Amino acid sequence: MKTTKLTLALAGLMIASAAIVSSCKKKDAPAQDTDTSGASDNHLAESTSNDIVSMGSQASDNNTGSLSTYRLGSGQDQILGLSCASIARDTSHMTITVTFSGGQCLDGRTRSGVIVYTYSNSINGAKHYRDPGFELDVTSSNYVVDGNAVTITNKTIKNTTPVGFNPASTNETWSISANITITKASGGSVTWTCSHTKTLLNTSTVYTGPNNAIDWPNAKIGITGGANGTRSNGETFSSNITRQLVRDFTCSPNGSGRHPFIQGTFDYSPSGKATRTFDYGNGSCDLNATVTINGVSHSITLP
Repeated sequence: MKTTKLTLALAGLMIASAAIVSSCKKKDAPAQDTDTSGASDNHLAESTSNDIVSMGSQASDNNTGSLSTYRLGSGQDQILGLSCASIARDTSHMTITVTFSGGQCLDGRTRSGVIVYTYSNSINGAKHYRDPGFELDVTSSNYVVDGNAVTITNKTIKNTTPVGFNPASTNETWSISANITITKASGGSVTWTCSHTKTLLNTSTVYTGPNNAIDWPNAKIGITGGANGTRSNGETFSSNITRQLVRDFTCSPNGSGRHPFIQGTFDYSPSGKATRTFDYGNGSCDLNATVTINGVSHSITLP
């Protein structure tokens, strides 16, 4: 009888101990990581940098300069209230100066300040963005987009397409290096450095020869490469494009005038945290994206 009581007591003690251990484990379990802000900051830097490249490509691809997917032709600007920028090309100093009015551009974003594109380091007699050997070195002054102040420490875009290429079989490519800082209107900042390759994915249809500007409103581009940086909260990070980012200028979700990335993924790896995968989707013309952390996906809408 005593043996039975002792056995029951020990069993009860073991059950109680297991319950205590289980309770402690539950209390010690870390909170689910749902912080998508860092990956979103990388997206902001990626898209802001890409807009600077796109505006430079359009402004430098003909002798008069234009921003075909950002601003209407000069004869229509004032009528439609979209006098987003003026463009001045100085062939003697090899500069293209884009001065933003502070008004809304065709992509719905408000811009002010100045961006200067210098092409004096171009080789092979290149004079236009489409020319192999063409180079743009970019600087800015008080450049602000939707209240976000953008400082360009350095930015270089080089046309790396082979001289004499056949556009029917070879897509045009450019290397892009940049170091920019974005001070956000909502608070905080991100400093971002990248090394990217840009590809004109439909060169065969939008490039009609060295004497004609690329048909940018119908262009489709791809971006590959990596980046790293620091956020104002002290977080350092690296970012690697794992599936080519694609931007199609015929796509403008909801008639917004914007041309977001609609395909591709990048991995965002913040210091001391799990890697986040930012996914723009598979080509649908929308503003939807997901950020996946530890196998859990979070839906976001691109700004």
